[in-house]
Amino acid sequence: MIKSRLRLDLTCSIVLYKTQKSELIHVLSCLLGAKDLTLKIYLIDNSPTDILAEVASMDHRIEYIFNNANIGYGSGHNIAIRQCAEISKYHLILNADIEFDPTILTKAYDYLEKHKDTSMVSPQIRLPNGTLEYFCRRLPTPFDLIARRFVPTFAKRLFQSKLHDYILYNEDYSKAMNIPNLPGCFMFVRMDSLQKVNGFDEKFFMYVEDVDLTRQLNKIGKTMYYPEIVIKHCLARGSYKISKLMVYHIESAIYYFNKWGWFYDPERTKINNSVTKALQQTELRAERVKVYEII
Repeated sequence: MIKSRLRLDLTCSIVLYKTQKSELIHVLSCLLGAKDLTLKIYLIDNSPTDILAEVASMDHRIEYIFNNANIGYGSGHNIAIRQCAEISKYHLILNADIEFDPTILTKAYDYLEKHKDTSMVSPQIRLPNGTLEYFCRRLPTPFDLIARRFVPTFAKRLFQSKLHDYILYNEDYSKAMNIPNLPGCFMFVRMDSLQKVNGFDEKFFMYVEDVDLTRQLNKIGKTMYYPEIVIKHCLARGSYKISKLMVYHIESAIYYFNKWGWFYDPERTKINNSVTKALQQTELRAERVKVYEII
């Protein structure tokens, strides 16, 4: 592995809001277990109290920042991104409710070292019971977000084909894919790419900001789903249970479509069509390999 000339190989930011201490300690243990990378971790706390400050004493590589206000998910991460922009080569945007083998950090690092045309790497995500989550997605249309969020389960069968197409349900999740819409729970990003897009759009308070950021990063480099790295995610789906969070979700979706276009978004059409074309070419290559092996 070729080391970066910068002082740190990797920085990481975790935005906290009334986060369970045990959960935070667990994810920090995963991060600190990485032996091959020089690392610094930023804990950005949007909670009403600084009770989590004591967790920073776990390791000298942890820096705790208390905002004394809930400034939002993307705004919190941007604080860390701005502080470490000149000291690290890569930055990991991470949720606290994550579990992983520390060696995947080196795998993600090495992948970006070898693939200079790639802005970001995203892992395969599984629930604690091992179930695969279909988080590789096309850029959303208003229908995609509305149907997934508000249409009752029994009625979704009417739109199953379209919804499956949105989450690439029928694609081979064991293969690497260049995807323009990837989840924000684990985003391993080239720092200079983050700087080019100015980090998160802070007009998103919570939700959909990861769609917006991945879309921006995908315009300047590949945003790769890379199944060689695997994480477990608790996947709370808070906006499905708490009405206040549902309001944040709706407001973010409205802002996203106001920004990029509701029904007329030619860039979305172009990007989604390119995803289809790339996946079809991959399938054709796989078929050719099968024919060759038979011959």
